[in-house]
Amino acid sequence: MRNILFVCTGNTCRSCMAEAIFNDRCDIEEIKAISAGIAVVNNSKTSKNSAIIVKEKDNVDLSERYAIQLTEDMLENSELILTMTTYIRDFLSVRFPVLKHKIYTLNEYVSMKDDIVDPFGGDIEIYRYTYRQLEKSILLLLDKLKEGRGIL
Repeated sequence: MRNILFVCTGNTCRSCMAEAIFNDRCDIEEIKAISAGIAVVNNSKTSKNSAIIVKEKDNVDLSERYAIQLTEDMLENSELILTMTTYIRDFLSVRFPVLKHKIYTLNEYVSMKDDIVDPFGGDIEIYRYTYRQLEKSILLLLDKLKEGRGIL
């Protein structure tokens, strides 16, 4: 199994939604998404609004999912590392220069502009907006992987 790793700050909103969307839509054998955060709060769970939206859209229940702290092993064992922001991409690239060749922002990798908006603390509408951003980018990512234009 080859992993695509989605990374955000706390792994309670964007990256866990990205993981759920990717795994729900992906029909490429031997590829799965995982997710983690660079600054996870101990015992934090998926945000309520993220869980609501993913349940609504993908019928996946993330309400009891605990956030996962990013580890060097996760980075090394992933074929592709997709961050939600340029800040996180740059942070990881500087900290792990040997892995820089497989670290991109999600939107950069699919030739889109801007970072994925962090909905943390916002109302349900900002979470819906972030979900739509993620869904659009992930559908482009899946097309790119299927066409063999990705690094996998």
